[in-house]
Order: sequence, then C-alpha cells, then structure tokens
Amino acid sequence: MTQETSGRSASDEETRSPEFHPYHHPAAGWGAAKSVSRFVIREGEFVDGPRAIRKMNHEDKGFDCPGCAWPDDLKGLKLDICENGIKHVTWEMTRKRVDPEFFAAHTVSELATWSDAALEDQGRLTHPMRYDADTDTYVPVSWQEAFDLVGSTLRGLENPNQAAYYTSGRLGNEATFLYQLMARELGTNNLPDCSNMCHE
Repeated sequence: MTQETSGRSASDEETRSPEFHPYHHPAAGWGAAKSVSRFVIREGEFVDGPRAIRKMNHEDKGFDCPGCAWPDDLKGLKLDICENGIKHVTWEMTRKRVDPEFFAAHTVSELATWSDAALEDQGRLTHPMRYDADTDTYVPVSWQEAFDLVGSTLRGLENPNQAAYYTSGRLGNEATFLYQLMARELGTNNLPDCSNMCHE
C-alpha cells in the first residue's frame, strides 16, 4: 500500500499489522547490544546516543531512565540500563518533527491504519492541534485556542469524574505533580497510573 503525500509516502512498514517472531536466545547480552546498536544507528544518534546511555541512571550529572520506574542501583553499576530504556531515550532525542503540513496530508482515518511504531517514528509535534471532523484531519491552533478549548470542555462536564487525567510515563515528577494538583482542584482524583497502564 502506498499513498503519495507532500513529498513522502505511507509505506508498507507504516501500515502493516504488528508481527511476532519466535526468539530462542537470551533476552540480554550480545543480542540486546546488537539490537540497540542497530536502533541507535537507524535513528542517526551516533554520538549523542552513546553519551546519553552512559549517563542513564547515574547520580553524577546523569538522569533517570524515562522507560520505567525500576529502582536505581546504588552500588555503582557502570551501565544500569535496558534495551527498552535506550530506545526511549533515543526517541526523546529525535530531530524528526511532525508539522501541520504532515497532518494536512494525512487524514485521521489513514493514520489509524499505521502501526504505533510508525506513528512514533514520525517525530515530535511542533504545534498544538485539534481534530476537524469536516476534513478528518488535525489542524493547527494557537496555544490560547488550545487552552480555551480544554477549559470550555472541562467546564462543560456534568461531573468532574467524566474526565481522566492520563500522562506519559516520560513526564517529569514536577510536571506530574502540578498536573495531578490541577485535576484534584477541578474535583476529581481520576488519575490512572501511567506506568501501570503502559506496562500492562
């Protein structure tokens, strides 16, 4: 399946269903190292990728892995990492961007046929967007319009518990604290645990 749109096309890789292949090797060691190396190279992070990997889960000028809430090792491991954690960090470092032209070229119905991995691979959003039912596309809006839309929607609920306040596991503790505080001020503690939902 190929659909030409604004200089790029939706490939078979982007539209095919997820696949499963039996794997009869250890889930760590050289196999994981080879998989991670291929991923870092594919993402073009030849220098910054290895630098970030060396800093993951280290107190001295390091950072916590955004992949999960597994506790840090306190005995001085040189590499306290996993394959999924490295992929998360590399995704965060991406230089790929998804701008309004991308959404103008792809309907939501089309994007719904793409795999999760293909959607993630497009990059990071550059503008606030809202859904336009007439064109079946996301269209750009100003930040003020975005805040007004969210505010009017939340004020229009019959009951505060009709809203769920879910965040990505990649969100930092400070931002998460403010987000849950806002939800509670609005009258609900409907805050599903993002790590639990992702891991399930």
